Amino acid sequence: MFDPILLRAADAEIVSDAPGSEITLLADSDTTDGGFTANRATLKDGVFGTPAHFHTRATEFFFVLEGKLQVLVEETLHTLEKGDFLAVPPKVPHAFGPAAGSDADVLVTFTPGMARFDYYRLLDRVARGEADPSEIAASSKQYDNHYVDSPVWRAARGQ
Repeated sequence: MFDPILLRAADAEIVSDAPGSEITLLADSDTTDGGFTANRATLKDGVFGTPAHFHTRATEFFFVLEGKLQVLVEETLHTLEKGDFLAVPPKVPHAFGPAAGSDADVLVTFTPGMARFDYYRLLDRVARGEADPSEIAASSKQYDNHYVDSPVWRAARGQ
């Protein structure tokens, strides 16, 4: 059992994996006794978003706070709008980014918790040129983030 968690907005750590993409770190598994991990993804219009990937151990939840979020689930594209909720179970390939013409502000939660904050910090270091992108692929098992190719997602994101 973990103690109640209160994180004031002014105290939250914010990292970025690309220009126009911010990840606000809210609660990691080490502070929730492994119960959950939570972050806020703030994505500006035109940001690519995540490559297609899956997790082997956790369900990932998306709750759209503002804007529109394009999400790939397996090979199906969905557009989530403010107030929409999506749960992606383990081993299901998925990806997400802001829908065309829109920003997206999303609460992202994993359960059970996954040690994710160091993964987001790695993405931030890569984006700033302080780490090599190969470190992301090398960390896939450690952070349970396994990338897959999705022609559907690449086409939807203009690549």
